[in-house]
Amino acid sequence: MNLNTNTWNRLRYTMYLPIYDFVADRIFRKYRQRSVQLLGAKPDDAILILGAGTGLDLPYLKGCTNLTAIDITPGMIRKLVRRADKLQVPVDAQVMNGQQLTFADASFDAVILHLILAVIPDPVACIKEVERVLKPGGTAMVFDKFLPDGQKPSLLRRAFNQVASTLFSDINRSIGNIISHTSLQQELNETAALGGTFRIVRLRKP
Repeated sequence: MNLNTNTWNRLRYTMYLPIYDFVADRIFRKYRQRSVQLLGAKPDDAILILGAGTGLDLPYLKGCTNLTAIDITPGMIRKLVRRADKLQVPVDAQVMNGQQLTFADASFDAVILHLILAVIPDPVACIKEVERVLKPGGTAMVFDKFLPDGQKPSLLRRAFNQVASTLFSDINRSIGNIISHTSLQQELNETAALGGTFRIVRLRKP
């Protein structure tokens, strides 16, 4: 039985709220910052933060005036709103399923996906939605854990993934496989945390 569902993710991230910032910020702060730097957004760009969590990307988006942030977990969005107010960063924050965005086609200049493609139940549905809402020439910045393209997980890794995908995230996903279902082009794939287990990837919509 696959427990990686939106219902389960909403429940477990609600339970993780008291410790989420301590773990997700302390370990990954510099990689979030690096990813946003590589985005190179202009102040008035329409930017969507998909799977925004508690808003840990917001400090690196100061000066941006057209931000939208979504997450499946209401508690995360409430904490994000409080952080945005404290930072004085304007953001339209909404509870939304990242696999079924309610935005119109070509709504955004950029989409930020930090630590979401390895967590969301259907990463292909998610990336297809990203492609749909991006404007032509738009950019998606991904920071997450991925298997090297073309590498198959070992039997032990597949077994461990049954636990990992239930408790925190899938460890056997390939960014190449995910984006192969779209027209998105991989412009950059940079080593990040844990010796390259985590990657920063920049994608462009033709």
